[in-house]
Amino acid sequence: MKLINIGYGNMVSSGKIVAVVSPEAAPVKRIVQEAKSKGLAVDATCGRKCKAVIVTESDHVILSALSPEVIGNRSEED
Repeated sequence: MKLINIGYGNMVSSGKIVAVVSPEAAPVKRIVQEAKSKGLAVDATCGRKCKAVIVTESDHVILSALSPEVIGNRSEED
């Protein structure tokens, strides 16, 4: 199991990630709101602005203060 640092000491299993997207689009905002209402949202921003939304296989939504590009680059590193 490989873990990816998503910022400020928070880690996510790379095998469980389905998508890493920007939070600006309206459909993504709806996904985040639905996850919050179902209790499936994890805020890993540590009080900073959300720059990426990570969707997992289990329909959990993780909010990160790092950009999708940075998270993608970290997932490619070995």
